[in-house]
Amino acid sequence: MTQAVKERTTTTAAAQAPAVDTKLEIVVIPVSDVDRAKAFYTNLGWRLDADFAGEGWRVIQFTPPGSPASVIFGKNVTSAAPGSAQGLYLIVSDIEAARKDLVARGVEVSAIFHPSGDQHVGSDAPYLFGTVRSNGLDPARGSYRSYASFSDPDGNGWLLQEITTRLPGRVQGDTAFGSQAELAAALRRASAAHGEHEKRNGGQHDANWPDWYAEYIVKEQAGEELPV
Repeated sequence: MTQAVKERTTTTAAAQAPAVDTKLEIVVIPVSDVDRAKAFYTNLGWRLDADFAGEGWRVIQFTPPGSPASVIFGKNVTSAAPGSAQGLYLIVSDIEAARKDLVARGVEVSAIFHPSGDQHVGSDAPYLFGTVRSNGLDPARGSYRSYASFSDPDGNGWLLQEITTRLPGRVQGDTAFGSQAELAAALRRASAAHGEHEKRNGGQHDANWPDWYAEYIVKEQAGEELPV
């Protein structure tokens, strides 16, 4: 067997091998004033997981509500310039409610916007859909299409992105929700869709509604065709 064949065989075997879970758990954000940053993220309602300090260092960890990943900042945690972390996505099921909550906490949040056009020019592109923003919710209220932005006191940039239906393949295994609020929002969407389902069937009560709700929610999260 030639070396080239051996390399191709090894690469193919590696690609077919079962993947080991590799979960993103921590994002480090650079700050200049640790106590000021701690006060800001506490005010957001995020869970304080740790505040450890030693000689010449300090590490603080926060977790957003319902998130499997956390952020860390502190003293001598990173050499990155304070405020240089940009495009940090916070996924929400209801962007209007999420923005309203931040505003009530005294956070300066942009108006809700959606992408318009497909320009990806310049180094200051604020988010993945390019530099062209249109005010307001996405007209079709499409999943992945409505945003709002805010920054922490150092200028680290956060984006709220509304996702209600995942693209195919994005959800693996059992249906899961990050919080009670996300599950409640999914149930409300299923309830509204089920009401339309009953209307199409002569307005008769559907005694099998729990199974219908379950099918709707699972297919919505998986990005599959929804029941009618």
